[in-house]
Amino acid sequence: MSQTEELIIIGSGPAGLTAAIYAARGGLNPLVVSGREAGGQLMITTDVDDFPGFSEGIQGPDLMANMRKQAERFKTCFTHEDVLSVDFSQKPFVIKTETQNLKSQAVIIATGASAMWLNLPSEQRLIGKGVSSCAVCDGFFFKDKNVIVVGGGDTAMREVNYLSKLCKQVTVVHRRDALRAQKALQELVKSKSNVNFIWNSEVLEVLGQDKVTGVKLKNTQTGQISQLQIDGVFIAIGHKPNTDFLKGQIELDQKGYIVVHDETKTSIEGVFVAGDVADYHYRQAVTAAGAGCKAAFDAEEYLENLTK
Repeated sequence: MSQTEELIIIGSGPAGLTAAIYAARGGLNPLVVSGREAGGQLMITTDVDDFPGFSEGIQGPDLMANMRKQAERFKTCFTHEDVLSVDFSQKPFVIKTETQNLKSQAVIIATGASAMWLNLPSEQRLIGKGVSSCAVCDGFFFKDKNVIVVGGGDTAMREVNYLSKLCKQVTVVHRRDALRAQKALQELVKSKSNVNFIWNSEVLEVLGQDKVTGVKLKNTQTGQISQLQIDGVFIAIGHKPNTDFLKGQIELDQKGYIVVHDETKTSIEGVFVAGDVADYHYRQAVTAAGAGCKAAFDAEEYLENLTK
């Protein structure tokens, strides 16, 4: 593909597909580089009850399929490859995929962030069946049940605080003997009567066949193995923004998230950003979609000014 596109959107989660819908309706004929794992984190989410418009809820993959069909209805084009690298030092911008070098006058980056997992086979098998990386997304399904949260940083404590309002018992499993979270968050969760802590411990195995029934724990100091009966496991050891292909091309913060200027603008004029690749605070499908809408409007305005 040798022609120069008006707009290329990298990523096909809620942010990327919303940007595509708005950009296509605005006549920009966007090309979405969806990646081989298209659809973002919602592809591993089962029941989605917090996205507006679905009174009975919707399955994560179904929501993404609907968004994609809507984008296609307005003639959005897709290429199903991963981006290997970009060159933002020249205009038009160059996006290198597995088989082609794409050129574009404007770019929206919406590659999201990936939850960091323990990478246990049992954990991976039970994702969506009691194992989750998002309390706000899935906490409701564990109302009045017993869950654990794995982690000791800010992310973990925010998950604990949220779950403590819904669950019967929340147990924090942390591999150290002290939390890394900011002091205020620590004090908040420690004041909860239904939150307790298991220190110096790591999860060896998530138990259960079709749903989580418990975990096998190992004490990191004594080596002692124990089992805990619970209904849900929330992994909260952080997220990694999908920005490896951007290093040296755009301003990133210390954690690798894209630095945002004025809502959706990046350090490179003509390159915009939307969703979890820049947002480590909210990390919700609806906020990502809203950012995708903004990015499409800002890209349209940028392209209009180019022709003046």
